[in-house]
Amino acid sequence: MSDLSTSLPRLPRRFDVNPKPLGAALVLLALGAVYLAQTVSGRQAALYIVGALLGISLYHAAFGFTSAWRVFIADGRGAGLRAQMLMLALGVVLFFPALAAGTLFGHPVAGLVAPAGTSVVVGAFMFGVGMQLGGGCASGTLYTVGGGSTRMIVTLAAFVVGSVVATAHMPFWTALPSLKPLSLVTSLGAGWAIALNLFLFAAIAAFTVLVERRRHGKLVDEAPRQPHTSPWLHGPWPLFVGAIALALLNFATLALSGRPWGVTSAFALWGAKIFNALGVDVAHWPYWAGQANASALSAPVTHDVTTVMDIGIIVGAMTAAALAGRYAPVWKVPARSLIAAVVGGLMLGYGARLAYGCNIGAYFSGIVSGSLHGWIWLLAAFAGNVLGTRLRPAFGLEVERVHQTGC
Repeated sequence: MSDLSTSLPRLPRRFDVNPKPLGAALVLLALGAVYLAQTVSGRQAALYIVGALLGISLYHAAFGFTSAWRVFIADGRGAGLRAQMLMLALGVVLFFPALAAGTLFGHPVAGLVAPAGTSVVVGAFMFGVGMQLGGGCASGTLYTVGGGSTRMIVTLAAFVVGSVVATAHMPFWTALPSLKPLSLVTSLGAGWAIALNLFLFAAIAAFTVLVERRRHGKLVDEAPRQPHTSPWLHGPWPLFVGAIALALLNFATLALSGRPWGVTSAFALWGAKIFNALGVDVAHWPYWAGQANASALSAPVTHDVTTVMDIGIIVGAMTAAALAGRYAPVWKVPARSLIAAVVGGLMLGYGARLAYGCNIGAYFSGIVSGSLHGWIWLLAAFAGNVLGTRLRPAFGLEVERVHQTGC
């Protein structure tokens, strides 16, 4: 570096946009929204845009459930978990009064409340292992695919296969011991349910602080991120901003669709349609014989809210990656890593169906719906993440740790 350059004041780093991916993403956003507005409804088009905003938020904040749990399990760092608790806290404050009233802005709304039993425990544990081997959760898989990760395309494909296979086995799993669906909002009332949940979120956040200080002597700063000239447009965002954005966008999903954000039911639907096209008569499976699922199977995928939002997440993440100048797919992936992607994806898909959802539908949206199964999912999935984190080195996958210096 020359003397002249060191004597000048430091300016913010210029951003290098990837123009072709950015242009393609913006075209897909515009055309998708117009098409949905004309063929389905304006509400469906709005949900597509909400999905895109979720993708941008997930990418720019690097809001990963998988990595947040892994660094806490392996290295005691809890910033990611604390951000999740902030997201959930804001979520219950927004959701519980609306769910107790049963309406939001004059439209009926309902939470994602599911049975809490054997299938949830088994499925969430499988999902937790799959998170670490596959390299992402449900939302993480979508936004990293949109961000240009070729390995995660393999995880997503296996995710879809695992999801539809699980639907064939659902009669066995649903027959196992289970509690009836329980809503804390209904049983305790919105006020007491909010107070209880906020106490639990605060306790979990305090526990992460205690663990982190015992391990490192202090709270470990996030890895420094070089900002662009316009960090809010081009990234990166602080984790707490991502947490707030996800809570608000989930609430927007509730207002527009009448139920909270979900991800993985679409994967099962895509898989079922593919199996149908290959000559497998999935329509006679009990899971797909029910009225709601049968209607989804026979209708175009553009009529499925979850599908539309999932595609929006991918396109939104592609937009964010292109704006950040980081859209650069790498096609060469080590064999062991690909094996982990396949195994992890299958476990993610199968586990999500058994557990009535993933880190979004069961954990995030389940808890902000007041569903007991969301809390059971959290405990079982965290245990699965512990095992999955220990298995990662066998597949050549990194387990991040802070390298201490000094005494």
